Amino acid sequence: MRVLLVEDTAGLGEAVRDQIADDGHAVDWVQTLRFAEASIRTTAYDLILLDLMLPDGHGFGFLRTIRATGITTPVIILTARDQVSDRIEGLNAGADDYLVKPFDLSELSARVAAVARRYRGNPSPIIQVGELMIDLGDHRISRNGLPVELTAREWALFEGFIQRPGMLLSRSQLEDRLYAFGAEIESNTIEVYVSRLRKKLGRDAIVTVRGMGYRLETHDH
Repeated sequence: MRVLLVEDTAGLGEAVRDQIADDGHAVDWVQTLRFAEASIRTTAYDLILLDLMLPDGHGFGFLRTIRATGITTPVIILTARDQVSDRIEGLNAGADDYLVKPFDLSELSARVAAVARRYRGNPSPIIQVGELMIDLGDHRISRNGLPVELTAREWALFEGFIQRPGMLLSRSQLEDRLYAFGAEIESNTIEVYVSRLRKKLGRDAIVTVRGMGYRLETHDH
């Protein structure tokens, strides 16, 4: 997923960013609402992690604004405020989940994965695509019963296909999934990663539509 992290505390922001990146997601980290608003206007995010007490305002205002403009991106609030009234206000403002600081990073990972599954309309963490069995929660794949190891970047790219099985993904959509990893995006980067995925998942797992992009094959061969 492409994740927007809005958190002004440097140490926590770094820890959350690194954890989410290690889980195979691309993360844009901003420290003010102004930059968050600019990011939302230019990038389509799959999830927002939102601190409440920010230097230039309160996260609830930002949350209400994006919901009022029709942005339905799931939002998990990260806050030190542990009052029941605050949690109710956040949920009423349009938040999908709530984590109170200090929180365990592994719990954050689990909450992120759960929210993502809900929004994809697939609450079960295990899905089957062709001859592949995919555990979305643990980032594990087996092919015909045998485990397949993917790197974090390979998983980030593959997850884009999982989210839209059978649908065409353009080169720019796939590049966007790798961009926030600091990956060097060159003219043949996507071809290289698709080739690696085919070697691991099967030659016909990902279909090239010449001049258009790629799609995940959803049938057995």
